[in-house]
Amino acid sequence: MTSPTSITGHPVLRVPPASPAAAVAYFGASLAFHADVSDVARALEGDGDPGFVVLDTRSGASWDQGHVPGAVHLPTDLIGEKAAALLDPAVPVVAYCWGPGCNGATRAALALAGLGYQVKEMLGGFEYWVREGFTFETWEGPERRPADPLTAPVEAGDCGC
Repeated sequence: MTSPTSITGHPVLRVPPASPAAAVAYFGASLAFHADVSDVARALEGDGDPGFVVLDTRSGASWDQGHVPGAVHLPTDLIGEKAAALLDPAVPVVAYCWGPGCNGATRAALALAGLGYQVKEMLGGFEYWVREGFTFETWEGPERRPADPLTAPVEAGDCGC
């Protein structure tokens, strides 16, 4: 009996890689839609205006449990009703929700784009913000946890990527 991989090749290359031109288009588009947690944190740590606003799209209870410092709180379900009062349409928005297992930030980004906002989704959401060791705020004040060595280098300032 012949295994499926011997007929079609190794599973990794069963579907061949995209052409370089297609890869440039795809990965370029991906970067236009997504922001990395560490890049967002680095931009917010600077002295000046980062050029974007961070938007927490979770519930009030989730916000109280912890959020990115300086973020605007606007739950996804309220975007249509309250975005104009809280967000400047001339300023790009970086939206986040809980983490990679949640598509709340994706739904929020879709709603914001539909209203004419430039928007990116923060990959990893609040979960990876905390796991990478960045300061967050709770109803009790600022908090910071040690970086998870599976998500961020423990000894270095950044991952070098």
